[in-house]
Amino acid sequence: MEQLDLIDLISERHLQLRQVSEKIWNDQNNIDLSNSEWIIISKIYHKKQMTVPCIAKHVDISRQAAHKFINRLEEKGVVSVKRLENNRNAKLLELTELGKQCYEKNETLKAHLENRIAEEIGEERLKQFKQVLKEDWGL
Repeated sequence: MEQLDLIDLISERHLQLRQVSEKIWNDQNNIDLSNSEWIIISKIYHKKQMTVPCIAKHVDISRQAAHKFINRLEEKGVVSVKRLENNRNAKLLELTELGKQCYEKNETLKAHLENRIAEEIGEERLKQFKQVLKEDWGL
């Protein structure tokens, strides 16, 4: 880590946090969900309803990959897929009650993980770090 630049440091920490979060979730729950599935769940949770092309665009994956993840989430009972009446090809995605419960439970899990980080690096340093990440970096 000592020799990594800013971009690689952020990438490594992000990967580490996602892996830890995913492992904790999968160890505590009977529905295994991947990082990509969590991103899709989060997008749908905040938008309430989305189409597959919209998911593909917002998650920056191909439509084929989006369909694959959506099918898996539907099989797990987390997402429901409905065909739109005015466009038979378009599919509207919504979280099921189970999907909403998973999302909210995972938010609690992430809050606990954030608390663990605060215990390690200090509450004030974590607060400062979060503020820096929220700032406009002029990019």
